[in-house]
Amino acid sequence: MRVISRTVVLFASVLSVAEVSLAGEGMWTPDQLPQIAAPLKAAGLELDPAQFADLSGKPMGAIVSLGGCSASFVSPEGLVVTNHHCAYGAIQLNSTEQNNLLRDGFYAANRGDELTAGPAARIFVACEIRDVTREVLKAVNRRMSDRQAFDAVDAARKRLVANCEATPGQRCNVASFFGGVVYRLIVQMEIRDVRLVYAPPEAIGKFGGDVDNWMWPRHTGDFAFYRAYVGADGKPADFSANNQPYRPEQHLQLAQEGLKDGDFVMVTGYPGATSRYRLADEIEAVIDWTYPKQIERFTDMMAIVDAAGPAGSDVAIKYASTMAGWKNARKNFSGQLQGFVSADTLGQKRREEAALEAWLQEKGDSSDSLNELRAHLAVGRQTRERDLVLATITGSGLFSTARSVHRLSIEHERPDAAREVGFQARDESRIEAAFRQLDRRYDAAVDRELMAYALKRYVELQSAQRLPELDKWLGMQDGDTPSESRPTPANIDAALTKLYAGSKLGDLEVRLPLLKSKRRTIEASDDTFLQLAVTLGPALQRIEDERKAFDGALLRLQPAYMRAMLDYRKSQGLATYPDANGTLRITFGKVAGVSPRDGLTYLPFTSTAGIREKHSGVSPFDATAPQLAAISEGRWGKHAEEGATGVAVNFLADLDVTGGNSGSATLNSRGELVGLLFDMTWESVASNWVFNPALTRTIHLDHRYMLWVMEQVYPAPAVLRELDMRSD
Repeated sequence: MRVISRTVVLFASVLSVAEVSLAGEGMWTPDQLPQIAAPLKAAGLELDPAQFADLSGKPMGAIVSLGGCSASFVSPEGLVVTNHHCAYGAIQLNSTEQNNLLRDGFYAANRGDELTAGPAARIFVACEIRDVTREVLKAVNRRMSDRQAFDAVDAARKRLVANCEATPGQRCNVASFFGGVVYRLIVQMEIRDVRLVYAPPEAIGKFGGDVDNWMWPRHTGDFAFYRAYVGADGKPADFSANNQPYRPEQHLQLAQEGLKDGDFVMVTGYPGATSRYRLADEIEAVIDWTYPKQIERFTDMMAIVDAAGPAGSDVAIKYASTMAGWKNARKNFSGQLQGFVSADTLGQKRREEAALEAWLQEKGDSSDSLNELRAHLAVGRQTRERDLVLATITGSGLFSTARSVHRLSIEHERPDAAREVGFQARDESRIEAAFRQLDRRYDAAVDRELMAYALKRYVELQSAQRLPELDKWLGMQDGDTPSESRPTPANIDAALTKLYAGSKLGDLEVRLPLLKSKRRTIEASDDTFLQLAVTLGPALQRIEDERKAFDGALLRLQPAYMRAMLDYRKSQGLATYPDANGTLRITFGKVAGVSPRDGLTYLPFTSTAGIREKHSGVSPFDATAPQLAAISEGRWGKHAEEGATGVAVNFLADLDVTGGNSGSATLNSRGELVGLLFDMTWESVASNWVFNPALTRTIHLDHRYMLWVMEQVYPAPAVLRELDMRSD
């Protein structure tokens, strides 16, 4: 599986690396590292930058994706380290009121004690990245309508994926770069048997909780360990007691020494999405509507769950992972809104666009394509109120289940290549896993309250935003009815009482067989949720068709804009890298504090002393008794610097990351693991749109603290031996 990442001239031609800053900015693709060798060496990298283009070499062969978070192999026996919050769903899945692993933590003293991370858990190991731009775009011609163009590109991508996945155990994806200028085939090994090995109590793994989230100083032990398993033949396999630990080609070594201020660091992982090349109009919409509305929605839904059950209750445990995601997103959006104002992000974007248009005029080029893109994006915002409400309705545990059953029955009637993405044969194991996990992630009373919340907002929409099929189900009149004639909360509650009473989809033994049912069987069912899914099916299909036509136009408009932007940046000597899109990236910089505003300085390291200072005994500042005892007694082992009165807990660096990078390995100049990335400072969250090197700082777990916890606080001798970091 030793394959070098291959990139054709087409991809290289759009890249500009003329002026790479030594401070932070840039989520570089692996093949770009040789191109920026000089600044990497100047920053302090001791390795050959060319080796980062080898996906199976050191260190890239150790870097993996969890499908939403990043992680890395740290032993030859498939041991994987990531963030506690990335493993939170698996910890929650194995928790009950009687055996609360979220509260108490977990340690498997031997392999037989390791717990499955769940049927949906995956570890993706990079195998190959190949340019497929010509194969994707050759199917499109200028005579096509926007929808025809979308379908042509969609078919080409599906064909490439299907050919790739003909090799058993591979998971493939065609990713778009620079707004559709470039397409690349991403080939990964998909490991399906993932097991939980170690997780500290959440009083360590989430110390500070939502209060400290995105804040500095930080004292969070955000780490956990998985193990990857494969069949006896060394190939990916479903969970089985007969499976064996996966033996990766590479694994990271933990550094023997810790970092200090100014040291070189780099992060390798899978950042989710950034918007560095988006238009000013898009930022304005985010500031004025999208983020405020999302913050309101998350706040309301969190209140519903909080009211349903106290901490430690069955309801609270079931929704713990969901609530963590809502809280994180809400605070992130709030921070971005503040950051947009303080950094004048909108003004900066408008000035950049004005400079681009002036440059185009100097060249004698038209700005028509840019104006057409602006107008098209404005049309897309016309249904945003409806789309936000529908996201809550269709996200209901039972409605989502019913919708999946009905849609899958429709797609089963088509050849696999013609089926919708998300409902092909390759997706059915994921759907089944979601069905199996529903019992541990769903409560009927909470689900009903969330549905009632969404429907009460739906009936307030203007008629152009509503769906006739849903109006009819709710008993609404045509047109914009006076508010007094719309369904009352009591009417909605009565409809929901009937809806939930008439469905058995909450029973695993009922819903699981439906995955194989024929369409006629589903559409004839008297299950009330299935009936609702069938009723709303045509409306949801219309919305999907509208989206495809909309996206088809973007296939024409975005590349034209991006080519102009790339040419402009190259003319200005500006470094250019693709926006994050969930693919493998590298970012580099140094350990560094920051002064975010007058009179305030963030020192680059925190220590265990801060844990005792913050401890109040009340969540989220409820340090555990074993931890406080070890701190009070000064039991540092070998993990404190000489003369220090504690162990380093977290540190800051000036790197360029975003969501999806959580759990990423933080490496020193020799490629050794010195920490795990898990957050950014409050002043940095707007960097998804505009990167400010003077203020942007990332927050990392110091590996010395991780080892100290496993040695002195919640001992994990087997894990320490496997890491070859034995206690004295």
